[in-house]
Amino acid sequence: MAMEAMDVNTIPDIERAIDALAPEQLEDLHDWLDQRHPRRIDARLVSDLEAGRMDKAICRALENDKNGEIRPL
Repeated sequence: MAMEAMDVNTIPDIERAIDALAPEQLEDLHDWLDQRHPRRIDARLVSDLEAGRMDKAICRALENDKNGEIRPL
């Protein structure tokens, strides 16, 4: 899919360019951002998971799911 060249020199320019993306292009942008600029919360979550700090909460959630004690969002 060909894209029209755009001048994107300011944040509002970038916002307008993002708003003009097709849904599949927007998904590609999200993937690109996740790979190249992960958020600090992602790093914290990975650290917490690796250290086992989330184990009890995960087990509780799985148990609640098994017992039918959850509801869809």
